Amino acid sequence: MSESLLCVQALEPRFDQAARQWAARLNLPMNQEALFALQLGEAGLQLAELGPGAPGPVRVDFVEGAAAHRRLYGGGSGQMIAKAVGVQAGIRPRILDATAGLGRDAFVLATLGCEVQLIERQPVIAALLEDGLARAARAPDVADITARMRLLTGNAIELMRQWAGERPQVIYLDPMFPHRDKSALVKKEMRLFRPLVGDDLDAPALLEAALALASHRVVVKRPRKAPIIDGPKPGYSLEGKSSRYDIYALKKLG
Repeated sequence: MSESLLCVQALEPRFDQAARQWAARLNLPMNQEALFALQLGEAGLQLAELGPGAPGPVRVDFVEGAAAHRRLYGGGSGQMIAKAVGVQAGIRPRILDATAGLGRDAFVLATLGCEVQLIERQPVIAALLEDGLARAARAPDVADITARMRLLTGNAIELMRQWAGERPQVIYLDPMFPHRDKSALVKKEMRLFRPLVGDDLDAPALLEAALALASHRVVVKRPRKAPIIDGPKPGYSLEGKSSRYDIYALKKLG
């Protein structure tokens, strides 16, 4: 990663030591001129674009904001994502979210009672997720939910190919795609993440590894009008207003 792209900053002097630990872990410079900054402050770790006209920072918050609203009012097991992964009466599948991002979908699935393992390969995004999970673990409202979430950092394709533990029943994929979502939140996040992440051009290999590992099904989230990932065709799809879930059923759950 170019030194002019990203640096680490402490927002207050008392966070300087912890910020330096993150910088060392991620092999990033401290307090240098850069396009983006990973900042540590009172609210936790956040990623911010620097310079005039930049949008506000992005951080992982499972306790308040959009995550709390969806947890309380999101529709529970009636949500399309719940149907896609096979949540039903008495069935809460073990799930691997192999493209975790900021962990929103994984948190929804954990809220529904599923055990969820998360893989995030971009180290800075994984750091945001790790920090958000640590803060949530100290919050009484959601600590029991995030206790069902376990984060792995690394290349999802390699980790799935070398998997040694119990096979996940369901593998969930949401590869980065040239989004046409017009919401302000998505636009802000894409603006921050694209320089770090790019598009997932290895999505076919991701799907292939997932199909080889999952015991029961693979679920791929796509923009509603996007093509399917190259490879085997899904058995069926669930379509919403802006997204679609392509389901590759291998074996019946339950």
